[in-house]
Amino acid sequence: MKDYSEIIISRWWEFAVTLCPLWIAPNLITLIGLIINLLTVLILASFSYTAAEPAPFWAYLQAALGLFLYQTLDAIDGKQARRTGSSSPLGELFDHGCDSMTQVFVTLNICYALRLGLVQNGCIYVSIISVVMFYAAHWSTYCSGTMKFCKFDVTEAQMSVISILVITALFGTSFWDFSLLFGYQLRHLVILTSTIGAVFQISGYLNTILSQGAGKNGSTIAVIASYVPNNLDIPYLFALLKKYIRQFKT
Repeated sequence: MKDYSEIIISRWWEFAVTLCPLWIAPNLITLIGLIINLLTVLILASFSYTAAEPAPFWAYLQAALGLFLYQTLDAIDGKQARRTGSSSPLGELFDHGCDSMTQVFVTLNICYALRLGLVQNGCIYVSIISVVMFYAAHWSTYCSGTMKFCKFDVTEAQMSVISILVITALFGTSFWDFSLLFGYQLRHLVILTSTIGAVFQISGYLNTILSQGAGKNGSTIAVIASYVPNNLDIPYLFALLKKYIRQFKT
C-alpha cells in the first residue's frame, strides 16, 4: 500500500506532465532539469567551495529548489515519452546518464549544507557511499533485468537532501554544529544515519546480484562482467583519498 507522501508526489508528477506541450522531447525535459540542478549547485559552490564556509540562506534555498525541479523533470520525462509515443532505449540511456551526473550534484549539496569540509574525510566518505550505492543499484538491475525500488529509495533520498538544504537555510549552518555525546555533532549523526541506511540498501542489492540473476537458478555473467570495470577505478580512488587527507591536514 502506498504511503501518503508517495501519493502526493505521484499526483504532482501527473499534474506537472500535463503542463508540458506535446512537442517537447522527453530528453529535452531531462536535459533542462540537469542544467537547472547544475547551475544551482554551482551557485552554492561559489560561496562554499571547500564545503567549510557558510553560504547565504538563499543559496541553500535555490539549491533545494533546483534539486526539486530536477526530481520533477526526471520523473515526468518517462511520462512524456509514453504520452507522445516516443519511448526508446536511447532515451532511457540518456536519462540514466543524467542521473549519474546528478548523483554528484546531490552529494555536493549534502557536503555544502552540512559543511562536511570541517570533518576530516567527510566529503570523500559521503562521495564513496553515494557512488557505491548508485553503482550497486544499476549493477543489480543489470543482473536481474528489472529496476527494483525499495520503500526508501531515490525519491526519498532526494527529498531528504532537499529537507537538509531547507533546514540549513532556515536555521543556518550552525544548526549542524549542535554538540552530542563524546564531542560528536549533529552532522555526524546525519552521516551515521545515512551510512546505516546505505548498508541496508547495498545488502539488498547484493542479494539481488548474487541470487536473482536472469539466468538459470538466478545466475548471471553480469556478476563478474560489471565488477571488472569497477576494479579499474580503485587505484585512482586510493590516490585521490591519500591526496585529500594530506590537503586536509595542511
